Amino acid sequence: MMLKDVMFQIRGLSYSKKDSTDEYSQDYIPVLRAGNIQESKILEEDYVYVPKRIVKPKQLLKKGDVLIAASSGSISIVGKAAMVSQDMNASFGAFCKVLRPDISKIDLSYFKHYFETEYYKRTIKGLAEGANINNLKSEHFDNLDIPLPPLPIQKKIAAILDAADAYRQKTKALIAKYDELTQSLFLDMFGDPVTNPKGWEKYKGEDVCVKISVGVVIKPASYYVDKGVIALRSLNVKPFKIDLSDVVYFSQETHKNELKKSILKDGDVVVVRTGNTGTAALITKELDGINCIDLIIVRVDKSKLNANYLCHFLNSERGKELVAGKSVGGIHKHFNVGAMKGTNIPLPHIDLQRLFEKRVEILKSQQTKAQASLDKAEDLFNSLLQKAFNGEL
Repeated sequence: MMLKDVMFQIRGLSYSKKDSTDEYSQDYIPVLRAGNIQESKILEEDYVYVPKRIVKPKQLLKKGDVLIAASSGSISIVGKAAMVSQDMNASFGAFCKVLRPDISKIDLSYFKHYFETEYYKRTIKGLAEGANINNLKSEHFDNLDIPLPPLPIQKKIAAILDAADAYRQKTKALIAKYDELTQSLFLDMFGDPVTNPKGWEKYKGEDVCVKISVGVVIKPASYYVDKGVIALRSLNVKPFKIDLSDVVYFSQETHKNELKKSILKDGDVVVVRTGNTGTAALITKELDGINCIDLIIVRVDKSKLNANYLCHFLNSERGKELVAGKSVGGIHKHFNVGAMKGTNIPLPHIDLQRLFEKRVEILKSQQTKAQASLDKAEDLFNSLLQKAFNGEL
């Protein structure tokens, strides 16, 4: 059966810039955009607001609607989908669309899980790659195939998938809890970095680091090759970790010669310079010797500053406030080498910093075990998902 047989589509809201605002006010309602779709969930934050009068009743989001990013300059965004869990006094923008299911024909949970299948993701990616500016049209969705057993069978399948999904979501929450515990440990041991209640002496970054420099900034794309040495970009740097799901490469020859100044070593801290300024992660021994683009490279003086402590300082909410104070620019915040050199860092005794690192390692080992459980939960869910929509469940 085709998707158009069990749902109908609603176009997103078009509005002018003068009609929108970032602040809520009476007679305005929020508008969701592609950024509100994350990991098959709706994030109820970072809204723009428009006057209620320009929104048609059918453009208000209802329970069971699947919100989809239908147009974007980035192909990785197009096709992202998430179900609305309850009626919302909110609408959605023109670069998105809603697929509203016919509940007399399809179970809501069954409908939701369909958009997590490899078939959906693979087909939509292929369609987007063949479209101008990665723009998905109504017929692209209408003509998608969906296996449709009778409603009672759909409900049984959905219940199995819901149970498997609940297990993986609980494991994700546990992993997030370890991150919270680490942040709490930092505050307990060292206090608020801004108010500095423990009275730690402060040192500028340049006084406690042996190197603060920047990765490749001049036409880095001109050095790209299909395979070679990994070159990290801002999108690869998440709080406390390096994400290698989308990387570019430099050739070995260029890496060792023209770009050798930006080679990273085990124990370096890389800091986002543009965008999510101040976000920091540690380079581990597994990544020793790779390169980077437009990132601040910090090599600490190990007798004064612990790299793990520095990462937690920069990634803490209050640490980010200090970094933001050094940021310049408008929408695209910029944190440069000079700002990093001049950042005042509260500096506990190095032995206390090392004790913090040891305690963090204990928490990380538990988090690693939880991650292994999550990997198994993801495998189980995806296996059940594939069987469900192949008629094997």
